[in-house]
Parts: sequence; C-alpha cells; structure tokens
Amino acid sequence: MKDDPTMENRRHTLLWMKDLLDHMARCHDQLQWANDDPTRSFLAESLMDDLAECRKLCEELRGASERKRTSRSLAMS
Repeated sequence: MKDDPTMENRRHTLLWMKDLLDHMARCHDQLQWANDDPTRSFLAESLMDDLAECRKLCEELRGASERKRTSRSLAMS
C-alpha cells in the first residue's frame, strides 16, 4: 500500500526542518567561539538563511493543516 502523498510531503518537510535546526545548533556553537569578524559574519548569515527557510517550512505546514481542516469542514457540510 502506498503512503498518502500529503503525509509523505509532511514527513519530508519535518525531516528538512530537523536538518536545518541541527545545522543552526552547530552554527550557534561555532559562533560562541568565533574570534574574527568574517567568521562571525558568515555564521550569522548562515543562521539567518536557515531561519528564513525554517519559517517557509512552518508556513507550508500551517497552510497544509488549514487546507486539511477546510476540506474536512466542507465534507461534513
């Protein structure tokens, strides 16, 4: 039996978010010990990029949840 494409997409999104959060944690650790401005700037920029990507993924998950809720309420009416 094949997986529901919606669930597979959600699973993929959550795994991507986990990878991003792991990367952010590593960057944060490195940022605490960085001694030079170029390194600090690079790590901060990387964190900001990851944060923006996490936000997009969260919005995607929220949108999917709202679409699912709307389709359920339409089906019940």
